[in-house]
Amino acid sequence: MSNYQRTKKSCYFAYLAMSSVFSLPPVLFMTFREMYGISYTLLGTLVLVNFCTQLAIDLIFTFFTRYFSVQKTVRVMPLLTALGLLIYALSPKLFPDHVYIGLLLGTVIFSVAAGLCEVLLSPVVAALPSENPERDMSMLHSLYAWGVVSVVLVSTLFLAIFGNHNWMYLTLFLAIFPLVACYLFCTSPIPPMDLGDKPEENHHSHRRWGLALCVGCIFLGSAAENVMTNWISGYMEKALHISKVYGDIFGMAAFAVFLGMGRTIYAKYGKHILKSLMLGMAGAVVCYVIAGISNLGFVALLACVLNGLATSMLWPGTLILMEEKIPHPGVAAYALMAAGGDFGASIAPQLMGIVVDKVSLSNWASQLGNRWMLTTDQIGMKTGMLVAALFPLVGVVLLIVMKNYFAKQKSSQ
Repeated sequence: MSNYQRTKKSCYFAYLAMSSVFSLPPVLFMTFREMYGISYTLLGTLVLVNFCTQLAIDLIFTFFTRYFSVQKTVRVMPLLTALGLLIYALSPKLFPDHVYIGLLLGTVIFSVAAGLCEVLLSPVVAALPSENPERDMSMLHSLYAWGVVSVVLVSTLFLAIFGNHNWMYLTLFLAIFPLVACYLFCTSPIPPMDLGDKPEENHHSHRRWGLALCVGCIFLGSAAENVMTNWISGYMEKALHISKVYGDIFGMAAFAVFLGMGRTIYAKYGKHILKSLMLGMAGAVVCYVIAGISNLGFVALLACVLNGLATSMLWPGTLILMEEKIPHPGVAAYALMAAGGDFGASIAPQLMGIVVDKVSLSNWASQLGNRWMLTTDQIGMKTGMLVAALFPLVGVVLLIVMKNYFAKQKSSQ
C-alpha cells in the first residue's frame, strides 16, 4: 500500500508538472509577438497544434492500447514534456531566423506528452488500491487548475523581475519538474490495468443520437473555456492596457482559481448537472459579451475572471451527463467525448486569433478606434471576445434540445 501511495503521489505531481504545457504558452504570447513579430493567427495556431496533437494521441492510444507498454509509456511521458519545453526554450538559438519553427516543434513534442497524460494518469490512479477512489480521481483532475495558478504566478513574477527577454530561462526551469516526475515514476510500481482497447459497439439509434448531442455539448463547453484560457493574458495587456504582471496575476491566475473552485464545489455539493451546465453556458455568454463591450477595465477583468467559474463544469459536467443519460457508454464513447473536447479547445482559440488579426488590420477597426479612442488591437480583441460568445450561446440552445430529447427518451421507456 505504501509503495502505491508513492505511485499516487507521482501521478499527482506529474499532473501538476503538465500544467506548464497549457498555461506557459499563453503567458508568453505577447512576448513572442513583440520580440519575434509572430502574428496572432500563428500564436493561435500553436494552440491548435497543441490540442490536435493531443486529440490524435487520445484516439491512437484508445484504439491501439495493445501495442503499447503502459508501464514504459507512463515513465517516458514526462521525458517528452521536458524535451518539448527544452526545444521551446532553445528556439532562438536553434532557429535564430525562424523562431516559430522551434516553438512549433516544441509544442508538438510536449503535446504528445499531454495527450498521454490525459489517457494514462486517470486509469493508473483508478487501478491503485484505495479506500476512496472517487476522492483520488477528483483530486487528480482538480490539480490542473491549481497547477495553472502556480505556473502563472511563478512565470509572472519571473518575467517581472528578470524581463521578458529572459523567457527561455523560465521555460528551462519549468522543464525540471517533468524530470522529477520521471524519476518518481521510475522508482514507483505501476499497477497492471486493462485500458479496454476494444471499443463497444452501440446499435441503438437513440443512444447514438444522445452521444452525438453530448459530444456537441463538450465541444462547445471546451471552446468556451479554452478561448479565455489561452487569450486572457493577451487580452488584459493589449485590450485593457493592464500591465502584464497584474493582468496575469489578477486575470489568468484568478481565472484558474475560479475554474478550480467551481469543480471542487460541485464535487462536494453539486447536483442537477443539466441545470448546472445551462447556468454555466449562459454565464459564459454574459461574461464574453461584457468583456467585449465594456470600456471599464475592472468590469472587463471581472467578466474574464468569472468566466472561469461559469465554464468550470462544462467539460467534466458533460461527462457526468453522458454517464447519467447513457448507462454503460463504453470506451469508444469516452474516446469520442475526449475528441470533441479537444477539437473545441483546438479551433476556438485559433478562431480568436484569426478574428483579432483580420479585424485589427481592417479599415473598419481604424475608423471605430478613432471614434472611440481605442487602438486597432483593442477593437480586434474586443471583437474576438464577442465572436467567442457564440460558442456558449449555441451551447444554451443545444442544452435545451438535449433536455427535451432525454425527457422524451425517458417517457418512452
